[in-house]
This record gives sequence, C-alpha cells and structure tokens, in this order.
Amino acid sequence: MRHAHALSILCFGLSGIAPVVAAQDYPAKPVRMVVGFPPGGGADVVARQFTPRLSEQLGQQVVIDYRSGASGNIALELLAKAPPDGYTLMLTTPTVTVNPALYPNLSYDTLRDFAPVVLVASTVYVLVVHPSLPVKSVKELIALAKARPGELFYSSGGNGAAAHLAGELFNSMGGVRVAHVPYKGVAAALIAVLSGETQVTFGSQPTALPHVKQGRLRPLAVTSAKRSPFTPNLPSLAEAALPGYETTAWFGILAPAKTPAAITLRLNSEMNRALDRAEVKAGFAGQSLESIGGTPEQFSALIKDELVKWRKVVKEAGMRID
Repeated sequence: MRHAHALSILCFGLSGIAPVVAAQDYPAKPVRMVVGFPPGGGADVVARQFTPRLSEQLGQQVVIDYRSGASGNIALELLAKAPPDGYTLMLTTPTVTVNPALYPNLSYDTLRDFAPVVLVASTVYVLVVHPSLPVKSVKELIALAKARPGELFYSSGGNGAAAHLAGELFNSMGGVRVAHVPYKGVAAALIAVLSGETQVTFGSQPTALPHVKQGRLRPLAVTSAKRSPFTPNLPSLAEAALPGYETTAWFGILAPAKTPAAITLRLNSEMNRALDRAEVKAGFAGQSLESIGGTPEQFSALIKDELVKWRKVVKEAGMRID
C-alpha cells in the first residue's frame, strides 16, 4: 500500500512538471505561422516584418504558411484542428471576431478553439470623402446624410470587409443611412471614391493618405478612439462627433486551444521582446502600424469585446455574405 501510494505521488508529480519541461525545451523545431490572406496585404506586411525577429528570439525559424480564402475562415479552421503544441500559430485579424456574426455555420468557435497569445500591431482607417462633397467635418457629413437620405453612398472592398463594418458602425452611431456599395477589393473601392462613383469610404492610412496629399480625397477623421500618431492633425470620429466610435485593423497571434500555458507564456514573452526591438517598430511605422504587445489576457479581452460589438452591428445592419 505504501509503495503504491508513493508511486501514485511520483506519477502525479511527473505529470505536473511535464508541461514545464516541454516549455523549457520549446521550440525544438521550426514553428509554422499561418496567415489567412494572400501575400501583399496587411497581414502579410505584418508577418514579414515580425517573423524574422521572432525567429531570432526563439532560436528556431518561423515559417509563414499562407492559407487564404473565405475571409480568413480556411486558416482559422486549420488552426482549430492543429495540435496544441505551440508549433502551429496564426497571425489573425479582426475577422476572428467578425466572421462569427456573418457566417451562420462555422466549424470553429472563437472563444472555445483558440488561445490568444499577444496583440502584435494595429492601424486605423481614415474617413475620406470626394472633394466635391460639401462637407469638411464629421458633423457636417452627418447633417448632410440626414438632409439627403438615400443620396450618399460609401464604398467598401466587399460585403463584410473592414470598410463595410466601419460604415455600418458609422450609420448606427450617427443615426444615418449612407448606402453601402460593395466592390471587388479595397483598390476598387478607393477608385470608386476618387472617380466620384461613391462619395465616402474608410481607407487604410497607407492607401488613402497619398491621395489626401494630392488633394484627390478630403480626410475627415480617423477611426481609432484617439488621434493617430501618423495623422495627428486629424480628429478621431469619437472626438469629432461620435463618442465611443472605434474600429481598427489589428493583428494578433493565436494558438490552438489547450496549448500548455507555459508555452503560451514563453511565446508571449519572446514576442513582446521582438515587438520592442527598434527595427520592428520602425518597420511597422513605415506602414502606419503601431507595435502593441501586452499579455494574453489583454488580447483575450479585446477579442471578447469585439465579438459583442460586431454581432450587434451586423444584426442591426442586416449584413450578410452573398
């Protein structure tokens, strides 16, 4: 009996230290970083700036694996089914919080199937209008939309795209109805405003600001809660007219659920060190991106908040994926 009891204590002790030992040895081979969008987009830019420095921090190569399609759902489904051993990670975007509201039959559950690791970076959108529109502020745009219901249009890169969500949040909080016109991609949506086909859009800073400098678009505000360091002269929508308005393009790292906590914390620590490196911050800044970092709990809180926010916006707007 005494021998059996001693053996059970030994086995329990060994099982308890196994994750710690695994974390100390981790990583023992290359790590796969899944990206749910094709090369050339924002997620790709972040991945290429971040993963080389992370490889140096971990002492193993971090390999980018592009699995684009279905608004990021293909990559998210892959991650949900991956072994929870720290060797398959994903650079995600707000799609992980938006898609559950847009797609009724997803094979994954955002809160159940993923373990947040760290928020990597973020950028904001710029509310821009065609110069012919007689408005120079957000309040004037809201007043004009109320005076001319159904006559103003905003373009986006497609149903469920970032500009679509930003526009519907604007409609909801502003009490207006600026009609949505989806295009095939963000470039086409921007061209639509430049040509006057539509009057409004929410463009990313890197794509919209060159046209602003040329006088081809008029900027009204940024979509972050506070002013952007890259456009300090532009007010935020929350500051200008809509308190509480906020939507950003953020990028964060997810692991499969049930990844050992010790491995998640090791990854978080090394990723924060990588994000604090001067060359990473400079590379991000060149693309109007802010390096963020933080704890898994902070990233988890953001995901939970956005799941609630976007479900409400999608429901009120009657948004759907065609």
